[in-house]
Amino acid sequence: MELKNWNEKLKLLKSIILKQDEFSEAIKLCLELHATVHASSMSHMNEKTFEDELWEGLNEEIIRTAINSKGRTIAYGIWHSTRIEDITMNLLVDDSEQVIDRGDFIKNINATIYDTGNELTEEEILEFSKQINIEELKRYRIEVGRRTEEIIKKLTTTDMKRKIPKERLQRVIDKKAVSEDESAVWLIDFWGRKNVSGLILMPALRHHIVHINESIAAKKRGYIFNH
Repeated sequence: MELKNWNEKLKLLKSIILKQDEFSEAIKLCLELHATVHASSMSHMNEKTFEDELWEGLNEEIIRTAINSKGRTIAYGIWHSTRIEDITMNLLVDDSEQVIDRGDFIKNINATIYDTGNELTEEEILEFSKQINIEELKRYRIEVGRRTEEIIKKLTTTDMKRKIPKERLQRVIDKKAVSEDESAVWLIDFWGRKNVSGLILMPALRHHIVHINESIAAKKRGYIFNH
């Protein structure tokens, strides 16, 4: 799917996601768009996804050390967008346990942080990226994507209109899933202003495109630098 087509479909989804008579179509479209911002192995789709394109031709050095104009690596972008999907869909939308807490993901990924990483400096991002287990990070992302699919499939129109209760936002803080640093804690207020449909449209869908594009920019810079 081309990015222009993806954006047009997201615009369509935004216009029908709260309409009862078009809700089944909205869910179908939501799952389609979500699948394309994850690896095809997540949803078992036959088409190449945006994430598939990102991983093509990458080696570990570029994943860990190539940065975009914001100083973010590919490893960081994947971690950051995946953690935000895990947090928002499980803690906020579904009021359930995060995928990262269901196994030994932190240990296996060898992550030096548990939160979204918003607070990291460029130097800290590089240090984080050098230590992370990339294959385990990919496995975590697949599990997060599949869990989100499960959550989306059971939502109703009423659910989509629901605001996020304050106790769920507090749970994010209590679990330290978001840093208390001012560069990160704003996320709590941002998510608190949204309803469930808003969280799906941005963190679960649009947010991935933003960071995949940033990661592709890092990939291009890294490829030029290494050749």
